[in-house]
Amino acid sequence: MLSASLADWIKPLRRRGLTWALATAIVLLQYPLWLGEGGWLKVRERARAIETQQALNQSLQTRNAGLLAELGDLKQVRDAIEERARNELGMIAPDEWFVRVVPAHSVQAGKANE
Repeated sequence: MLSASLADWIKPLRRRGLTWALATAIVLLQYPLWLGEGGWLKVRERARAIETQQALNQSLQTRNAGLLAELGDLKQVRDAIEERARNELGMIAPDEWFVRVVPAHSVQAGKANE
């Protein structure tokens, strides 16, 4: 009789032990998935960091494109200003020679006016 009651008491204990063992195994298997190096939480955190960096990169690319356009405008404006100064004011750079070619028909028109 003692052995029968002892057996009745051990059976539920075994079932509970097996349940606890399986629950512990599930928890141990879930730990790397959630909290490990490549876990979901780290992946979400890194995805947010990537999105933030991509937004920053996009704004910097936009800024760089604007600066390049401004640089191109400044180069063209400088060339335009230099060309105008050469034609209208006779500007000559220190290391340049100036040769002016006058068409023959304008020379003859100038002599006719005198």
